[in-house]
Amino acid sequence: MCENKEIYNALVNLEEEKVKELVKENLNKGVSTNEIMTQLRDALIEIGNRYEREEYFVSDLIYSGVIMKEALSLLNFDSAETSTKGKVVIGTVYGDVHDIGKDLVVMLLRNTGFEVIDLGTSVEANKFVEVIKESGAKLVGMSCLITISFGAIADTVQAIEKAGIRNDVSIMVGGAPVTELVAKETGCDFYGKDAFAGVKFAEQVYSK
Repeated sequence: MCENKEIYNALVNLEEEKVKELVKENLNKGVSTNEIMTQLRDALIEIGNRYEREEYFVSDLIYSGVIMKEALSLLNFDSAETSTKGKVVIGTVYGDVHDIGKDLVVMLLRNTGFEVIDLGTSVEANKFVEVIKESGAKLVGMSCLITISFGAIADTVQAIEKAGIRNDVSIMVGGAPVTELVAKETGCDFYGKDAFAGVKFAEQVYSK
């Protein structure tokens, strides 16, 4: 991280107005957008660590995302344009129309530098396969908030296998009723207990 940590500290402390003020000041001083982005992204990682230590809550994660978007707007680009780490395909499995958890993961992935292709809710298995092939993504994330859609998780994994691309992609799954056992039994590679676990797995996948 760069020596100047003012923006980092302001975001970690969830000081919205101070973050915006500091971003403007740094831009006026000629500080590069990359340097500013480094502070912002490092701050999000620290917020995630505090969440895992139960020092921060889901509401804090959401608020940090709001502040991040405000900062990005001042930098004159959105999170999609700053994506450099890799592509992630994500969607809620077929039969499930819940999107709160999925949307939080999407927001965090985008704000930490990933290009996310959000397929929405009740996504059929063949749609996952189609987009994975088109995008060349090395990671796919499935969200499931109702137990009756566990079968759709397995169906999607099987569709990916039948398409001959299983070895090319890592699969993560998460959602309130999902467990480590469910992930294992349905053929997924990773169970994300929360949004930040998913982000950390994405970092691992693209660091290989």
